[in-house]
Amino acid sequence: ARSRRASAAASASASSHPPGGVAEWIETNLPDAGAVTRSISLGGSGWAEFSSHETESGAKYFAKTSRRDAEMFIGEGAGLSALHATATLVIPRVYHAGSLPEGSREGRSFIVMDHLDFGARGDQAEFGASLARMHLAEPAVAEARDDGMFGFSVNNTIGDTPQPNAWGSDWVEFFREKRIRHQLKLARDSTLSELGEAVVENMPRWFAPCGEIRPSILHGDLWSGNIGTVGGRPSAFDPAVYYGHSEAEFGMSWCAGFTQAFYDAYFEVNPKTEEHFEERRKLYQLYHYLNHYNLFGGGYKGTCVDIMKSLADR
Repeated sequence: ARSRRASAAASASASSHPPGGVAEWIETNLPDAGAVTRSISLGGSGWAEFSSHETESGAKYFAKTSRRDAEMFIGEGAGLSALHATATLVIPRVYHAGSLPEGSREGRSFIVMDHLDFGARGDQAEFGASLARMHLAEPAVAEARDDGMFGFSVNNTIGDTPQPNAWGSDWVEFFREKRIRHQLKLARDSTLSELGEAVVENMPRWFAPCGEIRPSILHGDLWSGNIGTVGGRPSAFDPAVYYGHSEAEFGMSWCAGFTQAFYDAYFEVNPKTEEHFEERRKLYQLYHYLNHYNLFGGGYKGTCVDIMKSLADR
């Protein structure tokens, strides 16, 4: 589902498919699609290869393969399926995520989903309203829907960083332990750890005005590179899904390009809790800045320090 972002280089495969590969899986497990008539390489990322597969029926599928084990694809597949179930944003249907047969020339793991033709970002107000409806949708996973729990059914990744999602009943505790302290442990930096502890001590006060927080499904990594349209309708891809406080979705707003029209439309559908909103916004951004520091280093540490100093005094 990422053809818009993949490499422009594409090459058609031969008519016979490599044994144990994606095309063979499609023909075996999606019989209504018919034979795969064309497979096209769409480049890749640092750890996965992308491809598109056309079939006799006209159905078209997007796949990723990797030399890594299946854990990352299983997490991605579960997240996309939970997002798809909300019927709000356009999200590809996932057909399978798992391991390839041993010895497959295409790698160790794969994921297959509908191929979607992503276009440029559309109307920001429409995207904001659709995102708010997604956050208000009934959770597809029982732990969140029936028990009001926060987390997800599998662990996944935020970028290349492991993101633990073990279920928890208290949102403040979940975000403190599974998000902020998790990133601080990965950073192994005494300055960040000391400031971070001062920040998390203040968290209960910032969330008190919110009352009972209901678990919303979160895309989890919503920045400009993961937002687009399909047939003119708002869409998002490459998620890091879990169930949490809806405001946490704005943690990547510093590189998402959201306009005032987006926020106005969002809060018209899902009203804002004004008191301590700014502190919560900074806290949610801190998680992603810490993650960027752990991934890329450099100047992100200074940004983390600035945010934590401002929050420690509030």
